[in-house]
Amino acid sequence: MPTFDIVSEVDHQEVRNAVDQANREASTRFDFRGTDSTIELTETELVLESATEDRLRALYQVLEEKLVRRKVSLKSLAPGKVEEASKGRARQHIAIQAGITADNAKKINRLIKETGLKGVSSQTQGEQVRVSGKKRDDLQAVISALKDSDEISIPLQFTNFRD
Repeated sequence: MPTFDIVSEVDHQEVRNAVDQANREASTRFDFRGTDSTIELTETELVLESATEDRLRALYQVLEEKLVRRKVSLKSLAPGKVEEASKGRARQHIAIQAGITADNAKKINRLIKETGLKGVSSQTQGEQVRVSGKKRDDLQAVISALKDSDEISIPLQFTNFRD
């Protein structure tokens, strides 16, 4: 019986490379001169800091550009509110979302049920969802339905496909 797993992962090495590139561009670009704009990366979030809110938005755009070039989905970013830092500077925390939460797993299971394909079942296993079916074509239809769906706000990868 064919099966596959649905996971949501972020390549932290690619995120680190994108942050390094964005920091390098911010240090050399003319419009960032004197603003001391920086991006710091921790395990679960990014912290952007700049002199003004406008420069912070521009820094976020540079970061998005670098992430897209490195094929990191922007759905994996959850930007927080812009807050005031010391000395009138602006700061923003951006969470990196990895893993499928229980709510998202329920949405995925509901979408799979709504496809109406016979013999296709899904179950949540920790931070992944395993889908099994009688026919390989049915599983491929599930994959395309999930890719086309706008309800899921996290990036999905389809791994471990077995016949």
